[in-house]
Amino acid sequence: MNVFDAHSDIWSDVTVHRLAGRSGVLRRRHMDRLAKGGVEGSIFVIWVDPPYDADPMARTRDIMASIRAELDEGGAVTVVHTYEEMMAARAAGAFYVLIGIEGLAAIGEDVGLIDWYYAFGARHAGLTWNEENALATGVKGDPGRGLTAAGRAAVRKIQDKHMLLDTSHSNERSFWDVVNAATSPILATHSNCRALCDVPRNLTDEQLRAVRDLEGVVGLNAFNGFVDLDPAKQDVEHLARHAAHMIDVMGIDHVGCGFDFFEFLEQEAMGSMTDASPSTIGLADSSQIPHLFACFERMGMTRAEMEKIAFGNFHSIIRRVIG
Repeated sequence: MNVFDAHSDIWSDVTVHRLAGRSGVLRRRHMDRLAKGGVEGSIFVIWVDPPYDADPMARTRDIMASIRAELDEGGAVTVVHTYEEMMAARAAGAFYVLIGIEGLAAIGEDVGLIDWYYAFGARHAGLTWNEENALATGVKGDPGRGLTAAGRAAVRKIQDKHMLLDTSHSNERSFWDVVNAATSPILATHSNCRALCDVPRNLTDEQLRAVRDLEGVVGLNAFNGFVDLDPAKQDVEHLARHAAHMIDVMGIDHVGCGFDFFEFLEQEAMGSMTDASPSTIGLADSSQIPHLFACFERMGMTRAEMEKIAFGNFHSIIRRVIG
């Protein structure tokens, strides 16, 4: 089963290793595992991880320089900017990447800098990571604070440029502000169901229906703390239940994969989120993705239904939004 993973922090790993003087990071550390799991393409995000969030613009420039250097070596991945480029890369058997932005703290209130990201190749953006910034509020911010005036302008800018607009990491107030401002589909690329695991990063049924009503997609997240509050139930079978719940609430056309694997990240970034392993049992990294689809098969999903979750639904929204 070929899979499109709508959320990966692999650029962060590339940056850490290239700044340490290493090259060929994608080939050495990632491509074999992705191939084993059947991943054909992904959104690799520019994420300013702790402790570098003290100066998000400086870190963003470091990440961009590392991406350029890695891509200049050639061969490992193909960066795509349109649906047509994505389909051409897929037909050629090339691993394709859409560049994404996980949080726009680096731009402050200067919404015009979204053009700078776009010129770099970004075709996806979320307003926040977990923090409050000049645009919006993440899940660790003030629950009463949502989008600012600049944030609403950023929503318009992102959608006018036909970029994918991501609400994962937004707090509820910011999420609903985005819904009210949106004029085209929105995503939650890596969020599960709060009905099954009551944490702020997961979506309520009302939020799931709002994504559905805007013709968007929600990606299943393999971070264990978003699967179940009980560590004994943080396994691939319980993640599969999130897919079943999403299907019940939204329908099969709005569920995808956004696994958010962390096993390769440096500990200073992981320490901001968990003191233990972030891995879901049976889905520790991308090589184990087939275990999830084995669960779906046991649940009685058809091949066509599984293909929608694996890649079809995200392909559809990329075609409709980016074009």
